[in-house]
Amino acid sequence: MNPDFYPRLIYLVLLLLVVGGYLAVDFRRRPGRVAQQALIWGLIFVGVIAGAGLWPDIRQNVAPQQSVAVGGRIEVPVAADGHFYLVADLNGVSVRFVVDTGASDIVLTQRDARRIGIDTAGLSYFGTANTANGSVATAPVRIDQLTLGGVTDKDIRAVVNGGAMDGSLLGMSYLSRFSNVNFSRDRLVLER
Repeated sequence: MNPDFYPRLIYLVLLLLVVGGYLAVDFRRRPGRVAQQALIWGLIFVGVIAGAGLWPDIRQNVAPQQSVAVGGRIEVPVAADGHFYLVADLNGVSVRFVVDTGASDIVLTQRDARRIGIDTAGLSYFGTANTANGSVATAPVRIDQLTLGGVTDKDIRAVVNGGAMDGSLLGMSYLSRFSNVNFSRDRLVLER
C-alpha cells in the first residue's frame, strides 16, 4: 500500500466535510440557488470527465499523427473515415495525401500543384485517369523534391488532376519505393 494513502484519505474526508458543511448551511438559507449551482458544477464535472475519457478519440479524429521512427519507418494511424493520411513536404511545402493503393501515380489537386510552384494553367492535360466517378484528364509533372519521414526523394513523377478533387493521392508509384508497406486494421507501416 502507498504510504501516502492515509494522509490523502484524511485530506479528502476533511475537504468533503468542509465543502459538504458549507453546502448544508447555505442550502438551508437559499435552497434554490444552491441546487442550481450544484447542478451547474455537476454538469461541468461530468463534461470534464467525459472530455478526458474521450480525448484520445477526439485527438485521433481531429489530428491523427504520423509518427516517424529511426531509419525511415513511418507509422500512421487510421483516420475516423477509415483512410490513412500522410503529410509530405513537396518542394518545401507541406501537402496532405490520402494513401491510395488504387492510384497508380501521385495525383495532385490543382490547388496543391499551385502551392508547390507548378503553373497549372500552362499544363497540357493529355493523359487520362479512370476513377470511380469516370475518366478525368491529367497532366504529367515532376516534383523536384519530396520528403516523407526524413527520407528525401528527388525528381518524382506525378500527375495533376484536371478535374475537381478533394485531396491529393499518394499512389503506388511512390509507395513501391518502400521495402515494406503493411496495412493493419488501424495502422499503416511504411519501411525503407
